[in-house]
Amino acid sequence: MTSLPSRPPKIPQSVLVVIHSAELDVLLIERADAPGTWQSVTGSKDTLDETWAETARREVAEETGIVVGGAAVPSAHLVDWGQENVYEIYERWRHRYAPGVTHNTEHVFSLLVPRDVGVTLAPREHLRYEWLPWQQAAQRCFSPSNIDALLQLPRRVGR
Repeated sequence: MTSLPSRPPKIPQSVLVVIHSAELDVLLIERADAPGTWQSVTGSKDTLDETWAETARREVAEETGIVVGGAAVPSAHLVDWGQENVYEIYERWRHRYAPGVTHNTEHVFSLLVPRDVGVTLAPREHLRYEWLPWQQAAQRCFSPSNIDALLQLPRRVGR
């Protein structure tokens, strides 16, 4: 019997990308590994030398099919908030990290997209998506740092 190769531990450095329209509708996605759990795009660095912006662009493309720097979404629409959140990794997901790793550093971005941008979810990661006004999106999210980012959105984009 052959065993599957084990994955290397996740790097405890991730991005949170709040994808929004000009009207401040927010794209939320439902996790496949935790149905009923809604969030913005999140994901860990693949390597320590991957930049925050590279991680954000990669995760957005992997999770939603939206290409930052493509025709519909210029690179300038990805905005680095210069904000980092350090939080305790939920127990249910700690097995993905090296032994003893309990905290993650999350770097926050926003991404302005057309409201009619095509969304193609990664089926192994997410079940559904919804566009919601930012206030309703904040009420739907499970993560305190995601909720905080959504509540900051109007101020961050100058509204």
